[in-house]
Amino acid sequence: MFEQKKLICFDLDGTLIDSVGVWNQVDAALIEQLSVKKVDLFQIQAERDQSLKHYKTYADPYLQYCAYLKEKYEMLLSPEQIKQQRYEISHYFLDQVIDLKPTVAEFLYALKQQGFILALTTTTSINNVNRYRKNNVKINQKMNIDELFSLVLTREDVENIKPHPEMYLKAMQHFELNRSECLIFEDSLIGVEAAVNAGIDVVAVYDQYSQHELEQIKQKAQFYVEDYAQLLSDF
Repeated sequence: MFEQKKLICFDLDGTLIDSVGVWNQVDAALIEQLSVKKVDLFQIQAERDQSLKHYKTYADPYLQYCAYLKEKYEMLLSPEQIKQQRYEISHYFLDQVIDLKPTVAEFLYALKQQGFILALTTTTSINNVNRYRKNNVKINQKMNIDELFSLVLTREDVENIKPHPEMYLKAMQHFELNRSECLIFEDSLIGVEAAVNAGIDVVAVYDQYSQHELEQIKQKAQFYVEDYAQLLSDF
């Protein structure tokens, strides 16, 4: 898995941090505040994933997602206002609830000690990443993002979000490496597809919120692990 690799790229939500379910809670709270309609948490996730994939070529896919929510759930606010309220609701979850997945910090520091270059490659916003950097006590007690990652790319750094390969190609080119020298860790089908589209080997990491697409993920990824404890023994 790691032989001849120099750069290891990590997705964030669902891969390093246990956050996908939290975003379901954020969207549920948003809908509850702005609509009389109720929705299932897994339905929210499916709608969000489908919407972001559909609008991946737009300048702001998340604004389009909020426009979708406005129409579907008959919200009175504008898409811009809905997006702002969603972000405000998320602050508590980003700062107080979200945590690293088990043994993530130990695994990342082991990789760093072995001389691998680490990159954070996420379609979340730079604002969210900065909240994790500055405000999230759970994460900062275990690891320092800037100490571990030599490069951080967020959705603002690319024109095309996953499953487009732009983010991974940009990381590879930044360090002037070729595909065979890179390895990607992802949890979702969209993320795995981005790695496949980039022509780079990908390790799929289990996340309960990707259970519905697990068989497709396993078929497309070169490697699959249930958790990072499986890999720590290699170091």
